[in-house]
Amino acid sequence: MNKVAIFVDVQNVYYTTKQAFGRHFDYNAFWAAVTRERQVVKALAYAIDRADGKQRQFQNILRGIGFDVQLKPYIQRSDGSAKGDWDVGIAIDVMDHAASVDVVVLVSGDGDFALLVDRIRQKYGVQVEVYGVEALTAQGLVRSASAFFPIGGELLLSGNKG
Repeated sequence: MNKVAIFVDVQNVYYTTKQAFGRHFDYNAFWAAVTRERQVVKALAYAIDRADGKQRQFQNILRGIGFDVQLKPYIQRSDGSAKGDWDVGIAIDVMDHAASVDVVVLVSGDGDFALLVDRIRQKYGVQVEVYGVEALTAQGLVRSASAFFPIGGELLLSGNKG
């Protein structure tokens, strides 16, 4: 049984599925697909904490599925822009866990992760599966992955839930 570590960029998947499909990512369907006949070593979901009740409920759903939810505070700058990026945290955690698994699953379309994916494939010989919205996933990330799985169909909730 292959050992797997799962890393989900919650903000990226939220905004890309909303933009491309007007729907939400189905974390239960995703979990069932990526954990089938695999031993989960680590499963992390990275989110921004806006101290909102609906968001807390969503985070508890993620925990119930099996994710360890990592939260970073939402920062609203005085100029009106916002900060809430988990890229460095995700990269550090992937590097920390890649040596102990056979497969790394990354849910993000962010091209900044292409270098990370190349590095862990070369350094640890690990397979890297990337899940992202095809039209909104950086081609460099797709090329770096061992396998790319486009989010759509069965990985989307049927309505505008969650």
